[in-house]
Amino acid sequence: MLKALSGALALCLAASAAFAQDFPNRPVTFVVPYAPGGTTDVLARIIGKAMGAQLGQTVIIENAGGAGGTTGTQRVVRAQPDGYTLTFGNMGSLAANVSLYPKLSFDPRRDLVPVGLVATVPMALSVSKKSGVKDLAGFLAKLRSRDDAVNFGSSGPGSTGHLAAIAFLGVTKTKATMVNYRGAGPAINDLVAGVVDAVIDQTVTMFPMHTGGNVTAIAVSSKARLPQAPDVPTFIEGGVPEFDLSVWNAIAAPRDTPPAVLDRLGSALAKALNDPEVKQRFGDLAAEAPGPEAQGGEPLGRLIANDVERLGQIVRAAGVTAE
Repeated sequence: MLKALSGALALCLAASAAFAQDFPNRPVTFVVPYAPGGTTDVLARIIGKAMGAQLGQTVIIENAGGAGGTTGTQRVVRAQPDGYTLTFGNMGSLAANVSLYPKLSFDPRRDLVPVGLVATVPMALSVSKKSGVKDLAGFLAKLRSRDDAVNFGSSGPGSTGHLAAIAFLGVTKTKATMVNYRGAGPAINDLVAGVVDAVIDQTVTMFPMHTGGNVTAIAVSSKARLPQAPDVPTFIEGGVPEFDLSVWNAIAAPRDTPPAVLDRLGSALAKALNDPEVKQRFGDLAAEAPGPEAQGGEPLGRLIANDVERLGQIVRAAGVTAE
């Protein structure tokens, strides 16, 4: 019996190695659990193109928004663990949702395996041109004038924009009327139209709208002003140093994906992050790629575990859930 079991195990390992050696022999899909046009979607398309060149296959971007990123993430959790269906998520879908959705049917720490960190992006608070707000002081004054004076748009319950709004209102001890959308793109469209007064989202989506004159960015969560928008002061300059939230974006695979396949994906990601075009695009968008010490599955796994707890504290302190 032992010989039979050993033989079966050897066959399984051989089959796994052969499968991994052949990987990928068809397109790979990044499931972005948010609507098109948001930061996670933009970054997925940039890194997907570069990883596709490394893998020798097309990387398809599939947007599966809904329920703050849980719908698309669950699709990957349930996918075949063969490396062909991955989630391109962020700290909302891969960490904060554990607390925001108490009835969540999966746990990213248990049901996904990390491939690697892609980029960390500061958050920018932007206001509508119709809001009459010119700076962070004026925005705080408007927030404090009446609890319902400001309509705060977010990219949906559980999204990084929603989490950032919760954190900002918490540290400033203010309230607003939250208006949730199915992604950052729709929220920003309504910000431009003046339907909502303010949105906090990552610089990747906010700065182009600011420099284009569509909205006014009044604060950024970086330590110093960013060269991509030097006219935008930091939250520190605006008197709210407690708000220092930045957003990480990352790739993960279904549990039980073969280690050799994960290694192939991780290697392709590392090479893509070193691609001159990717560096240029990330630089233009104020997105910071991870250093060598932060690349790979193990550092991302630790980051996810730490942020499930850290972001859970923010969610619990605010007393909110998405259900």
